[in-house]
Amino acid sequence: MKFGILKERKSPTDKRVVFSPNELVKLKTLYPEVNVKVESSVSRAFSDAEYQNLGIEVVDDISDSDVFFGVKEVPVEDMIPNKSYFFFSHTIKKQPHNKALLQGLLAKNIDFYDHETIVNADNHRLIGFGYYAGMVGAYNSIRAFGLKFELFKLPKAETLSGKEDLIRHLKRIVLPPIKFVVTGTGKVGSGVKEILDAIKVKSVTVDNYLTKNYTQSVYTQIDVLDYNQRKDGTAVLEKHDFFKNPQEYESNFDRFTKVSDVVITAHFHANEAPQILTKEMLQSKDCKIKIVADISCDINGPIACMLRSSTIEEPFYGYLPIENKEVDVFHPAAIVVMAVDNLPCTLPKDASEGFGAMFLEHVIPAFFNGDKDGILQRAKITENGKLTTRFSYLQDYVERE
Repeated sequence: MKFGILKERKSPTDKRVVFSPNELVKLKTLYPEVNVKVESSVSRAFSDAEYQNLGIEVVDDISDSDVFFGVKEVPVEDMIPNKSYFFFSHTIKKQPHNKALLQGLLAKNIDFYDHETIVNADNHRLIGFGYYAGMVGAYNSIRAFGLKFELFKLPKAETLSGKEDLIRHLKRIVLPPIKFVVTGTGKVGSGVKEILDAIKVKSVTVDNYLTKNYTQSVYTQIDVLDYNQRKDGTAVLEKHDFFKNPQEYESNFDRFTKVSDVVITAHFHANEAPQILTKEMLQSKDCKIKIVADISCDINGPIACMLRSSTIEEPFYGYLPIENKEVDVFHPAAIVVMAVDNLPCTLPKDASEGFGAMFLEHVIPAFFNGDKDGILQRAKITENGKLTTRFSYLQDYVERE
């Protein structure tokens, strides 16, 4: 079997890669029958020489590969028909801007696997960059607070060497007794938690967070039943009811807006689920929120102040609740919004190494054990020029004019 590691072609260029040099050495050690070629790239976080020095072949043409691994969307014109591809397509929620991409995958008879659809039998995602997005999102939320209130200055995250460098700079500052609320307990939330724990922000229960004052900075990490309630007032103890009947719920996140200084979103939000942080909550006189770090970054989604994506270079903008519009960050009534949609690119080496380790553990074995756990079968979106049964709900999406 021949594996090809793609160079990233989407603009702006992403520095991440599915496999770091060290992970490819492990791959070849575990599966010596595999032939691996890396497509030469000048923008990747790891240089061509770093691969070559470890005996990995780096070439300009990897078209003879059977399976191609990339990070971001591959332009349709660069896809080779009748091959297999892995990358993030951003199509499974019927995103309008990528409809042509999915149409192209079908037209070229490509077996396509989206990193986002690689799940276990319980439908839990097995790989992703979310952990690193959480780390950078937490760092940026604190940096935004320091800038907004002129308390301290932290360097831009992309100028630092990695996770440990982020933590080192955060440990140099003194935080006032502010409250952070973190939505979500998955990989993104774990990344947020690692940063907050590393700098000794105290973790507290929801009840204590909502009712007590503290002389130090604290955070609480909440799950869906902490910020959603059934419209009929029925008490719910198991969150599977929320996932099964999201239309029966409404947000009660306003109880957090009244006591929180910083909101860090690390949740997954389904299309049918209620909005979490509404315009009305933000406009309320008792809203205390000063910073919203929207790592989830869904435009027209659950966070009302998320008006647009921001960039790594310019991560912050101001939001004026009373007029529901963007203003300068230093407007006295502005909430600072951080809405970078490619946060893991800020830590490209750390993110790539972590992603490759997950991929090597959870996905690569499926190529050699007959896919006994169904990893590849569940992840495959297109096959033989058609959508697979699991993703047949996308048929109307690809047929739209």
